[in-house]
Amino acid sequence: MATPIEFWFDFSSPFGYLASTRIEALAAKYGRDTVWRPFLLGAVYKINGVVPTPNVPLKGDYARIDILRSGRFYGIPIVVPSNFPIGSVTAARAFYWADAHDAARAKQLAAALYKAYFVDDLDIANAENVVKVAVQCGFDAAAVSAGLADAAVKQRTKAEVDNAIAKSVFGSPYVIIDGEPFWGMDRLDQAEKWLAGGPF
Repeated sequence: MATPIEFWFDFSSPFGYLASTRIEALAAKYGRDTVWRPFLLGAVYKINGVVPTPNVPLKGDYARIDILRSGRFYGIPIVVPSNFPIGSVTAARAFYWADAHDAARAKQLAAALYKAYFVDDLDIANAENVVKVAVQCGFDAAAVSAGLADAAVKQRTKAEVDNAIAKSVFGSPYVIIDGEPFWGMDRLDQAEKWLAGGPF
C-alpha cells in the first residue's frame, strides 16, 4: 500500500490553512492516507534567523493582500485575523492530545481550529478559545483542558517540532510524498502531478 502523505503545517499559517482544505481530497484521489503534523514555525525561524513575513516591512503589507487574493483565487473563505501572526503551541498541543486518542477526529479538530482562526477571527492562541472549538467538535472541555497541561502532550508536541526540523521542514504548508518535499500551497499542483505519474 502507498505510504501516507505527510502534511506539515503551523496553525498560524494562512497558506497552511488553505492547503488544509484541499489535502484530504488530493490524497483520496490517488488512494493515499494523510498524516497531519502541526509544528511551530517560530522554532524553525530561530534556527534560520527568519522574521515572520507579516512583520517584515513592505513584504508584510504585500502578504496581507496576497492572503486575501489567494483565498479568492482558490475559492476558499479567509480573513486576515485581527491578531496575526500568533503563537500556535496551544492549538498544536490540542491536536496532539486528540491525535493520541483518534487521528481522524484530530484532523477534524485541526480543520475546525483553522476555520476558527482564518474565517471566524477567533484567537486560537488563547487556551479558552481552543477548548471552545474542541467542545464544538464533540470533545469534553475538562479533558481537553487537562490535555493541554499534560506533560506527555507537551513532550509529544516538542518531539514533533524536533521531527519537523530533522526532516528539514522550514515552512507551512510542507507536504512530503514518498520522501519528496513540496513547500507551499502553490506546489500542490506539482504534488498532484507527482502522485499521478511519479517522479518528474
